[in-house]
Amino acid sequence: MTNLASNLVATAERIPDKVGIRLDQAGVTWTQLHQAAARVAGQLRAAGLEPGDRVSLILPNVPAYPVAFYGTLLAGGVVVPMNPLLKAGEIQYFYEDSGARFSFVWPDFAEEAGKAAAETGTRLVVCGPMGPADGQFDASESAADPVLVPVERDDQDTAVILYTSGTTGKPKGAELTHFNLHRNAEVSASDIMQIGEDDVIMGCLPLFHVFGLTCGLNTSVLRGSTLSLIPRFDPAKAIEVLGRDHVTIFQGVPTMYAAILHHADADRADTSSLRTCASGGSAMPEAVMKAFEEKFHCQILEGYGLSETSPVASFNMPDKPTKPGTIGRAIPGCEMKLVDIDGNDTPPGEIGEIAIRGENIMKGYWNRPEATKEAIPDGWFRSGDLATVDDEGYYTIVDRKKDMIIRGGLNIYPREVEEVLYTHPEVLEAAVVAIPDELMGEEVGAAVVLRPGATATLEDIQTYVKDRLAAYKYPRKLWLLSELPKGPTGKILRREVRPSA
Repeated sequence: MTNLASNLVATAERIPDKVGIRLDQAGVTWTQLHQAAARVAGQLRAAGLEPGDRVSLILPNVPAYPVAFYGTLLAGGVVVPMNPLLKAGEIQYFYEDSGARFSFVWPDFAEEAGKAAAETGTRLVVCGPMGPADGQFDASESAADPVLVPVERDDQDTAVILYTSGTTGKPKGAELTHFNLHRNAEVSASDIMQIGEDDVIMGCLPLFHVFGLTCGLNTSVLRGSTLSLIPRFDPAKAIEVLGRDHVTIFQGVPTMYAAILHHADADRADTSSLRTCASGGSAMPEAVMKAFEEKFHCQILEGYGLSETSPVASFNMPDKPTKPGTIGRAIPGCEMKLVDIDGNDTPPGEIGEIAIRGENIMKGYWNRPEATKEAIPDGWFRSGDLATVDDEGYYTIVDRKKDMIIRGGLNIYPREVEEVLYTHPEVLEAAVVAIPDELMGEEVGAAVVLRPGATATLEDIQTYVKDRLAAYKYPRKLWLLSELPKGPTGKILRREVRPSA
């Protein structure tokens, strides 16, 4: 396996007429997906794409996503998935940092992407449901021969750059290789979810997120199962698709499970085909897990991973006892341990930072050798998550070393929101923290100190941030303080910030 796209070619040859991607009543066979991706690959090559060039995807969960994703890989390019909710300034940063030459964009997002592209010279390719819309490539490019056989790539060549923020600085691009992604899909399909050709996977996780990309799309392509897409998660739609398409495997973040469980149509849901559910992204409340399993007669397997680990690192496996509240054990081909601040193994029973090594670990951060060295100082990737491990190797996360907020499975970093707050002319200080939320798991909260004489309201400030960040990032709750808690050096102590009543 030298190009991840080889999996699509092999599946199209093995089961050409089987439906691989479904969106409502529309079904795309593996042959149709392969041919559409091959056309895109030919058009990209004719337009000047060289192996290793970066191509951004700003698309919802529609067939155009796998078409553009595998089309880029067939041509030898590197895919840069991006959240469609990003604003122009955020997109511009990703375009500039990755050096994206092309960007496949859904019409709804073309305005923001176009503002960014005007600054970077990135070529936009507006897409319809099955790929590039008419007129996006010129006559000679459109007439280019399809690339049916993947361009040769090395196992350790970068296939995808996934941007992930740190608690400080700008987002960094985690370079995942063809081998990283292939092996993680293989282990996810065989050891965790035990996926076969007859399975139908619910595709409600966004494909721009590594969980949906690896465990949804890439496992489906590898195994030849059907991926039934939902462009944007809605519990009523998910309940409809579960019964209509006879879904056997559901993959989601805990908030999705809670939304389905508590929906008015839950009692009428047809889940007779549902066999296995995989949960990740944030901790699954045990009460939600038990209630969901009892109501829908399925098994929920909870696991853990990060963008830098392709993503799956540990899971509760179906052939071993599951332990609710834990993230399971290290998957095959991956090792995990707990270390202290100096990198030494922690004694049994003590809390330590999760360190990971194995075939799922990223190649490094794109163009950031020092950040790579800091994250992987000795061959073990430092996750930033604090945990305990029992004598059977099951890990339980107890806290996050980083101050990341996980809202509905999407990562939000306080520093990024704070930087926008600080650009408001009447904001003196700000601290962004997580607020527990029953529906989303966590919400974004912001404590704000205004400048003397300020007249801005909290609603004004909220709107200001909302206009400058993706919709899922702006603070839902803001409160005023006369001053923020600080340490002896004057550093704001975010962990001491508490929401007002």
